[in-house]
Amino acid sequence: MKNEKSKKIMWIPAILVVLLLGWATGAGATIQGITGTTFNLEAKQDYIVTSDGDSFLMWGYCVAGTRMQYPGPTLIVNQGATVTVTLTNQLPVPTSIVFPGHRVTATGGMQGLLTWEAAAGGGTVTYRFTASEPGTYLYRSGTRADLQVEMGLVGAIVVRPAMGASYAYNHADTAFDREFLLLLTEMDPVIHRQVEVGGYATVDMTAYFPTNWFINGRNFPDDMAENFVPWLPTQPYNFQPIMHPGEKVLVREIGGGVLNSHPFHYHGNDFEVISEDGRMLSSAPGAGPDLAWKATTRRVMPGKTSDVFWTWTGEELGWDVYGHEPGVDYPRADINPGWPGNICDPAGTDVNGFDIYTKEYCPDHGIPFPVVIPPKDSLTFGQFYSGSPFLGGAGELPAGHPALNAGGGFFYMWHSHTEKELTSNDLWPGGLVSFMIVQHPAVPIP
Repeated sequence: MKNEKSKKIMWIPAILVVLLLGWATGAGATIQGITGTTFNLEAKQDYIVTSDGDSFLMWGYCVAGTRMQYPGPTLIVNQGATVTVTLTNQLPVPTSIVFPGHRVTATGGMQGLLTWEAAAGGGTVTYRFTASEPGTYLYRSGTRADLQVEMGLVGAIVVRPAMGASYAYNHADTAFDREFLLLLTEMDPVIHRQVEVGGYATVDMTAYFPTNWFINGRNFPDDMAENFVPWLPTQPYNFQPIMHPGEKVLVREIGGGVLNSHPFHYHGNDFEVISEDGRMLSSAPGAGPDLAWKATTRRVMPGKTSDVFWTWTGEELGWDVYGHEPGVDYPRADINPGWPGNICDPAGTDVNGFDIYTKEYCPDHGIPFPVVIPPKDSLTFGQFYSGSPFLGGAGELPAGHPALNAGGGFFYMWHSHTEKELTSNDLWPGGLVSFMIVQHPAVPIP
């Protein structure tokens, strides 16, 4: 094992990072979707692929004139906007959209059980509502919802607060640096085969038995690939959370399925739940999310949404996560030419002990790694190990190692705590798994 404590090896030149990071960090760190106030959607059928190599008929919403997508387009609107959604139904059965959390009026179409529906084969209906409250919402079919949501008719809505797009709600304590959508669904392949051969009317949902699990319409490891990859033409959205140390990440959780709740587990740190169903957990107007609560695992319930904060700083680990040597100056300009002074100098350290530029926890600055690293032939190397225990470090790896961590980031597994949900049709790997990547401050994140 090479000594990774020299400052020269700790920071990979930016051009090398761009060339080598590939899918692991090229995924982007913003929620993908469509913005505006007027949306023309279609309900269509098409096929998706699963990580075990199978394919299934799905129904889904899409922008008019494009292919079906699963889940539907994420609609991103501003608080106070009057939103108009026109649905054209290309499916062989009537369908509709309901918008939980909003007061909706509908015109056109025909009266259904929950809302106005668009007739099969080209019928239309228009829905209008005012996005009066910021937060995370879902939209889904309101027509035989148990089956049609299972078939894929579900999507997400993000309402930006009046304070701006870098806040979850209209309070300073809800500011964030990056945000990601976590829309969880499940699938019973038997139902999709039955619908494919014309058996829609005979589906018995009391026999529902899902064996496939999706984050934003993809199984692991496809959910870590970039958005809009060509081999997943009807599954455009990934789930690849990524951050720099000290940043605050907002995860917008949505239970988009039918029956199952999913105990989703966050490795690396506790999360903080600041809202439920588009309403901030606040004791009084202006108090902010003072009723927020923390945990490591959360049951994502069908039909419900929540907003979750997660961060990572390396605070109080008891050793320098960058491998800095004691008594050595590390200029901040080596990371960012605009940053003055040296890392953790008194002038650039805040009252909580963090470097205000790099976000390093300064009480641990220069403290050595607490154990002796074993020789290479005694180590088990995971595919995301860089060969070094230090953030941003690179080291020797065995021949043939996939080396999927060119930036030397820390990978924290985020996954379901139900074992069967880590598979696709009972085959591992698959299901509800991804990795949060914490990258060295010198590594660019799109």
